[in-house]
Amino acid sequence: MTFRLDPRLAADGPPLGDLPLCHVRLVDDARFFWIVLVPRRPDLVEIIDLPAAERALLMEEIAAASAALKAASGCAKLNVAALGNMVAQLHVHIIGRSPGDAAWPGPPFGAGPRVPLGPDLDGRVALLRDRLGRAG
Repeated sequence: MTFRLDPRLAADGPPLGDLPLCHVRLVDDARFFWIVLVPRRPDLVEIIDLPAAERALLMEEIAAASAALKAASGCAKLNVAALGNMVAQLHVHIIGRSPGDAAWPGPPFGAGPRVPLGPDLDGRVALLRDRLGRAG
């Protein structure tokens, strides 16, 4: 079987590129610096569904992407989560958080409607692609 990105993840925002294991996407929400890593393997639901070597690689990619997002955003805190309640396909959220953001100190999930980046989208994409390139 081949990897297929769930359409709901694709609809969240534009692609930022690929790491050795994961496809990386931006979540188009001006309220947060938010990216999603999706392992490019078919039929994954849980992290434990990955073989041990790929679980280790996923952790390395989470660390690298987290460092890139923190450098790009200057956030005070990183939220990292693999929930899967809305979209079962294995994916990992990495969200830059700071006191006073739209959901602080609560979780960003379900914290009101998204605010599209609009004209700032291309700049956010370029910044994160640059930082991810340095992290890889």
